[in-house]
Amino acid sequence: MSEREFVDFSTVRDLLLDARDRRGELSYEQKVALFHAEWAASENRGGIKTDPEVFAQLSATLMENEKLNQHPEVCAKIAELMPMNVEDVRVIIASKRIAMDTSEIEEIITTVRQSVL
Repeated sequence: MSEREFVDFSTVRDLLLDARDRRGELSYEQKVALFHAEWAASENRGGIKTDPEVFAQLSATLMENEKLNQHPEVCAKIAELMPMNVEDVRVIIASKRIAMDTSEIEEIITTVRQSVL
């Protein structure tokens, strides 16, 4: 199985901007992706601007969690979305049917808050 690398929206934005600078233009799909990445990396989505360093650190910290370490894509999703309440975390972990009680989810939220605030 190949190792996947997960990146945040600000990294996607920066990569697309670099591609535009090198090529002089982007395809329609790349322009749409850039527009979305610019919005998603800004404070307009969720009130917290994304930062590649914070994303990488938070994702790595979440991978240390016993129940999350088998699901790097879930850790990346939590690190990108930075959920601040139990229900939002439950929605993210539900996709992989990860069973966590409220206290475990609150630990995740505490980790997120410490990383972004």
